[in-house]
Amino acid sequence: MSEIVLPGWARITIGDKPADVFTPPGSIPSRAAVLYLHPVGQEMLAGNEAYTAELARHGLACVAPLGARSWWANRICPEFDAHLTAERYLLESVVPWTRDRWNLGPRALAAFGISMGGQGAIRLGFKYPGQFPVVAGVASAFDYHEWYGRGTPIDTMYDSRERCRQDTAIHHVNPPHLPPHVWFACDPADAQWYRGNDRLNEKLSAIGVPHTADLDTSRGGHTWAYFDAMARPAFQFLVDALAKESRRLM
Repeated sequence: MSEIVLPGWARITIGDKPADVFTPPGSIPSRAAVLYLHPVGQEMLAGNEAYTAELARHGLACVAPLGARSWWANRICPEFDAHLTAERYLLESVVPWTRDRWNLGPRALAAFGISMGGQGAIRLGFKYPGQFPVVAGVASAFDYHEWYGRGTPIDTMYDSRERCRQDTAIHHVNPPHLPPHVWFACDPADAQWYRGNDRLNEKLSAIGVPHTADLDTSRGGHTWAYFDAMARPAFQFLVDALAKESRRLM
């Protein structure tokens, strides 16, 4: 990914940790915002034309914290912080900052991520649907327990592969306490992560949970060509869902 910073983006500090913030162009204040969770490669959106264009087109603010290879879990990851989990950081620092910064309503914040970030965003929605009524993930790495034992931070975050598996998003599905708007997509050529997306789709369908899943569109597998191709449908879903939430509160 390019290190070029596109207009509208700025690097700031939230809770003593770095984060990128996008302010949409124009004088009209943003009425909704997106929390972006990055992949394991820590690719941000400040240099990404496809996603920046969608944020600008829809007038959405965005906050994108840096979370190392924490998998955005409620587990200590020394790479991220020796005492604070990435999930608690999001809930206790990033979310309050975002709501205050744009004076957001109680259900005007969506969570979105790619790969590691996609599973993190959807897991947040499953665990805290009141705070994240709208969630979306592209190429979400739901079955990340498959990486246990490969010498990554996952090995120190969990004491077994099974304990890691039990913390994956699918195991936090708790009807009827789920977000009303769930969207995820995965390229069928994505050999590593497709099965987890398909499994989640099957489970949500079986128990009657409304959701939208695109498991057919293919643009080269687990690549940024695919991620970028999903920018428009992902953000159209986010915008439509946030609009429905805003009307519901009137």
